[in-house]
Amino acid sequence: MRSITVKAPVNIAVIKYWGKRDENLIIPLNDSISGTLSIDDMCAHTSVASSPQFTSDRMWLNGEEVDISANKRLVNCLKQIRSESTHDWTHHSLHICSRNNFPTAAGLASSAAGYACLMYSLATLYGIESPERISSLARIGSGSACRSVYGGFVQWLKGTDSQTSVARQIVDETYWPEMRVLVLVVRDTQKDTSSTAGMQLTVATSALMKHRVEVVVPARVEAMVKAIKDRDFHSFAEITMKDSNGFHAVCEDTYPPLQYMNDTSRSVRRFCHQYNEYYGANRVAYTFDAGPNACLYLLDRDVAPVVKLLLRYQTGLEVKGQAVDVNGVELESGLTARFDDKPCIGSDSLRYIISTRVGSGPQVLTDEHQCLLDGQGLPK
Repeated sequence: MRSITVKAPVNIAVIKYWGKRDENLIIPLNDSISGTLSIDDMCAHTSVASSPQFTSDRMWLNGEEVDISANKRLVNCLKQIRSESTHDWTHHSLHICSRNNFPTAAGLASSAAGYACLMYSLATLYGIESPERISSLARIGSGSACRSVYGGFVQWLKGTDSQTSVARQIVDETYWPEMRVLVLVVRDTQKDTSSTAGMQLTVATSALMKHRVEVVVPARVEAMVKAIKDRDFHSFAEITMKDSNGFHAVCEDTYPPLQYMNDTSRSVRRFCHQYNEYYGANRVAYTFDAGPNACLYLLDRDVAPVVKLLLRYQTGLEVKGQAVDVNGVELESGLTARFDDKPCIGSDSLRYIISTRVGSGPQVLTDEHQCLLDGQGLPK
């Protein structure tokens, strides 16, 4: 039995991918840009094993066996990557075990991490070394997965076919070391409308979508690349927030409308604007994917103050991931007064916070104790 174990990261888009020109090849309508989050705090963890003793391909996801044949994209991924390997064991059946350490299908890019992890694992098993090729293979499973093959900030070039629709790294995870991320989990249950179904409906019915794809996004992509390379947080934040709002505007313009954000999501948005208005500059940026959970990009200097301000209105809120020391933080009286006058977030609105930073791409784990499969290729 041959086995490989990999951890792969979540990525959170600052310029959103929404809508495809080719549903089968997963070719998007526009470029997108994302930050890759640290695998120390949010990741998919996958083990793959190949053996002539296995009688069929099998997969377990978060402790439950799933029917591979019922997932067309998964079938396509396995077929495609096997066709590109020359190793003898390519023809052996596979056992796959995967887990996420964060909510699945709740708008936190679980499919991106999952497919990036799976395809990176299989590529390692089958001797495929090109990151660009692995990125293209991951795209077949979940479009955004192509971005999780790289660390740092990543651009997915829309391209016109499988060869040109690829992700490329803008800068690596060491380029902007002050950049931090807070994920505010509003809901950790499965969303009502999947991203795939939502995209199809938007493309079919939204009049705003054409303007977004042809006019708005190309200009934003160019400006965002410059902001990242210049480490210009004020511009980075403005573009991030505007693109999140624009994405949800086309969701609302969809018929019938797609409403991924809820009242708590909107209260987080108000919180960020109030915080920025107090300082007279963008110090925290919100972005929402297809779900109610908020992802806040901010610099080191603002992590503890923002968390302390959130804890002021929701005491007992758990902060997971990287430690945030709020004990020595003294909030400015003018800042607290502003939020006391106009409270944003209810006392029980958030489930928890995940504190993290921009991190690396997938990592192969060599410690056999981290393998999720036992000696017979079954989940431990």
